[in-house]
Amino acid sequence: MSSTKDNKLIWKLTPDIIKKSADDLMTKTKTVYDTVGALSSESVTYNSVVKALADNDCEYAVVRNNLDFMQHVSPDKDLRNSSVEVDKKLSEFDVEMSMRQDVFDALVAFEKKSSTDGSTESKRYVERMIKLGRRNAGVPEDFLKSLEKNEDGKLKVSLKYPHYFPCMKKARNPETRKKLETAFNSRCLKPNTAILEELVELRSQKADILGFPTHAAFVLDMRMAKDPEKVRTFLVDLAQKLRPLQEQEVKVYLEYKKEECDKYGYEYDGKIHYWDLRYYMTMTEERQYAVDSNLLKEYFPMEVVTTGLLDIYQELLNLKFTQVKDVEVWHPEVTLYSVVDRESSNLLGYFYLDLYPREGKYGHAACFGLQPGCIQPDGKRQITVAAMVANFTKPTEDKPALLTHDEVETYFHEFGHVMHQICAQSEFALFSGTSVERDFVEAPSQMLENWCWEKEPLQRMSKHYKTGEAIPDHLLDKLIKSRIANAGMFNLRQILLGMFDQTIHTQKKVDTAKLFSEISQEYLGFPSTEGTNMSASFGHLAGGYDAQYYGYMWSEVFCMDMFYTRFKKEGIMSPKVGGDYRRCILQPGGSIDAADMLRNFLGRDPTPEAFLISKGLNPNA
Repeated sequence: MSSTKDNKLIWKLTPDIIKKSADDLMTKTKTVYDTVGALSSESVTYNSVVKALADNDCEYAVVRNNLDFMQHVSPDKDLRNSSVEVDKKLSEFDVEMSMRQDVFDALVAFEKKSSTDGSTESKRYVERMIKLGRRNAGVPEDFLKSLEKNEDGKLKVSLKYPHYFPCMKKARNPETRKKLETAFNSRCLKPNTAILEELVELRSQKADILGFPTHAAFVLDMRMAKDPEKVRTFLVDLAQKLRPLQEQEVKVYLEYKKEECDKYGYEYDGKIHYWDLRYYMTMTEERQYAVDSNLLKEYFPMEVVTTGLLDIYQELLNLKFTQVKDVEVWHPEVTLYSVVDRESSNLLGYFYLDLYPREGKYGHAACFGLQPGCIQPDGKRQITVAAMVANFTKPTEDKPALLTHDEVETYFHEFGHVMHQICAQSEFALFSGTSVERDFVEAPSQMLENWCWEKEPLQRMSKHYKTGEAIPDHLLDKLIKSRIANAGMFNLRQILLGMFDQTIHTQKKVDTAKLFSEISQEYLGFPSTEGTNMSASFGHLAGGYDAQYYGYMWSEVFCMDMFYTRFKKEGIMSPKVGGDYRRCILQPGGSIDAADMLRNFLGRDPTPEAFLISKGLNPNA
C-alpha cells in the first residue's frame, strides 16, 4: 500500500478507537490550556502562550476533523453514530475551552507585555484570539433507471438532491411536483422548527449579554459588512434593481403554465407556486436559449470533467496533482491526490474526492478541511489535507456518470475551496485555508465558477460519452448566453434567504414559518406552500452561517470584479494572473483582511459594476 507522506489522517477506525481518540485529545488539550492558564502575567512569553496554543491548534484540528468527518462519509452506520456522538462531546469541550478566563487573561497579559515578539501574523493571531475570547459567553430515461422499485413496481424517489431536483425540473404533473415540494420543505418540520426558534432566542440573549443590540450585530462585527443596516441596504437596493427582470420572467412562466395546462388538461389558476418554480425556470432555459439540459449532460461524463477540471486548476495555479493509489480511505469510491508546487517541487498537501451519494452520507456538496496547513510545534510546516464530498449523479448499467451543467459548476466551486485550503500558507491553524471573513469565504470559489461559462475551459472538460466529440459550438454559445436566464428570480430567491436570515437574527422571538412565507411573498411574489417551513431544513442557519447568508451575494461582488478586471482582460488561463491570484487571494488564508487581499490583486478597492453586468443589469441605470 502506498504511503502518503505527512498525511496524519487515519481511516482504519472503529467506534472504540474514535471514542478513545476523542478522550485522549481532550485530555491533551486540557493539559495545554491548564499550563497556559496557570502562568502569571509576569511569566507569559511567546513560546509559553502563543506557540503553545498554536501548536495545540495544529494537532487538535487534524484529530478533531478526522473523527468528525466520519459521520459524513463512513459506510459503517455504527462508525457514523460514534462520530456524531464524539462530535457532540468535542463541541461541548470546545465551548468549555473557549470560555477559559485564565487562558484569556494569559493572552491579554502577553499582548500588553510584548508588542514586538513574533511575526505580523502572530500578532494578528493574538488579536483574533482575544477578540474571540471577549465574545465567548458560548457557542462554538437515465434518471429513472437509477431509481429503485418497490414491490408494486413503482419507482422510489427520495428527497436527496440527485432525486429531488431532476423531478422538480422535469416532472410535468403539477400534483407530483407539489407532493415532492411539500415533503422536501417539511423535512424534520416540528423538531427543527422548535430548535431554530430556540436558537433565535438564545442567540438574542447572548448578544444582549455581550452588549450587542442583536445577534446580527454581534456576528457582523467581525465580518466585512460590519453592521446589519449595511447588509439590509445592500439586499434591498439589489432587489429593486432585479425586480424588472423578475416581472418579465414571471410573465413568461405564466404563459408556459397556461400552455401546459391547456395541452394536458391540468387546472390553470393564473399563479406560480413553489412547486412550479424550477419546472418553468428549466423550461425558460430550454425554450428561450434552446439549451437542452439532457443533451448537454451527454458531453459531461464524470471522468472527462474530472480530468479537465484538474488540468485547468493545475495550469492556472502552477500546481501538479498525482493520484495516490492503493491507499487507505473510508470507502472504495474515494480517490486521493497529492498536490505539489511546480516551481519548488514542495509538497503542499493532499485532497480526497468522494463524489457519489450513498446511504448515511452527507447530503450536499462541500469541502472539508481535515488537516490545516500551519507551523507545527517543531517549526516545520504541516501540510494541508482536505476532502471534497459531493452527491453527483451515479453511473447506470449502460451509461457512465453524466453531470448536468449545474453539477459541473458545483464541482468547480467546491474544488475551488479545496485549492484555497491547500494553497494557503499561514503560520497559524486559526488562519489556515478558508479561515477568512465569512462574507468573503465564497468569493474565491465563486470567481472560479466563471470558467464553467467560458468556451475554452468548457471544451477542455467535456466530450461526448459515446462518440468522444466535443460540444458543438452552437450548443456552447447557447449555454453561455443562458447564464442570465432567470437571473431576476434566482437572485431574488437568494435575497429572500439572506433577508430572512437577517430578519430572524434582529429579533428576540420569531414564528419562522409565518415570517418565511411573508418574506417569500414580498420578494418572490408567492407565499410558502401551506404546511411547510423551508427554514426548518435551511442548514446554514444552524451550521455556522447565521446572520451571514447574505455573504453569497455580497462576495459575488468581489468575485466578479476579480474575474472581469484581471482574468477577462488579461486571459482566463494567464499564468501571470493565476499566479497573482494564488499569491494575493489564496496564499494568505485568513492572515490578512480580505479587503487588503482584494486591493493587492486588483490594484484598487473593489467596485460593483462587473457584478451588475453579470446579472444582465445596466450598472449606470
